[in-house]
Amino acid sequence: MEENINALKSVLDKEYEDFESAVEKVQTLSELENIENRFIGKKSLVSEYLKNMGTLSGEFRPVAGKTINETRKKISERIFLIREEISLIEFDKKLRNEKSDLTLPGRKIKKGSKNIISQIIEEIEMFFIGLGYEIAEGPEIETDYYNFEALNHPPDHPARSLHDTFFIDENILLRTHTSPVQIRYMEKHKPPVYVIAPGKTYRKDYDVTHTPMFTQIEGLAVDKDINFGNFKWTLETFVHAIFGKDRKIRFRPHYFPFTEPSAEVDVSCNMCKGSGCRICSYSGWLEILGAGMVDPNLYKFVGYDAEEVNGFAFGVGIERIAMLKYGINDLRMFFDNDLRFLNQF
Repeated sequence: MEENINALKSVLDKEYEDFESAVEKVQTLSELENIENRFIGKKSLVSEYLKNMGTLSGEFRPVAGKTINETRKKISERIFLIREEISLIEFDKKLRNEKSDLTLPGRKIKKGSKNIISQIIEEIEMFFIGLGYEIAEGPEIETDYYNFEALNHPPDHPARSLHDTFFIDENILLRTHTSPVQIRYMEKHKPPVYVIAPGKTYRKDYDVTHTPMFTQIEGLAVDKDINFGNFKWTLETFVHAIFGKDRKIRFRPHYFPFTEPSAEVDVSCNMCKGSGCRICSYSGWLEILGAGMVDPNLYKFVGYDAEEVNGFAFGVGIERIAMLKYGINDLRMFFDNDLRFLNQF
């Protein structure tokens, strides 16, 4: 056994001498890699010995394994040190060959910014928080009950159509507005209630003024002695805060299933100042939101007494506000992620 160990050591010592002789001539990392493959790679003598360990006798195997691994470790450590040395030399050469003018101004780092939609949402939130409103949230995947039934939509209402709504199954859908958040909030909170509900909504539309996904903010106020005057003042103050006090506002009678009476709110056209142009279809007005007094039928779904409380609700599309405020003529631009568009805001 001793003779076998001595013979193995002799072979490995000769292999290490050959390695040292070869490594002295190395000048580049690629040359060092070739030597590494030659002496401790998969086809090297050391690796072949290790692969054949199973054929050795049980008595000879541990001593042989230790001897082989010691040689492999010596080669690996030597290669590591040489690699570090060559890397430093090559890095130094690269720096010396580079021509850098340290007097040149540094490159400016481009700063990111909030998307225009996020900016307007925050602007609206801050306005209503200042009036004492809370921010409420709800699921984007809704049930038919919260999206339609509890909001006074009859079974044959057009909004329930497959042509308008993304249904997952007969009872589950992508919410078409954020009004379901109002029902969910009232179920858990007793009056007084003052909330706004921003979030994504989904409908089957796609053109210059509609997209399958868009952003809405719904507002709800329920308390004792709330009347149409409170409703009118709130929306007038809101519109003036967003568009400026020089803009005129009008309320037009309308119909919504969950409010009665209902109204659509228009603001005077910012392009023609109300005289009429192509943007406002020569009417002088631009529609911005729908609103109304909460229909008493809704209160039965949340356990409120319609004889004790009253309230109003409104819904506004954030993209539409942005389009009217900044003169943007295509809703799809908000989702194209074109930096030439986004950098303007």
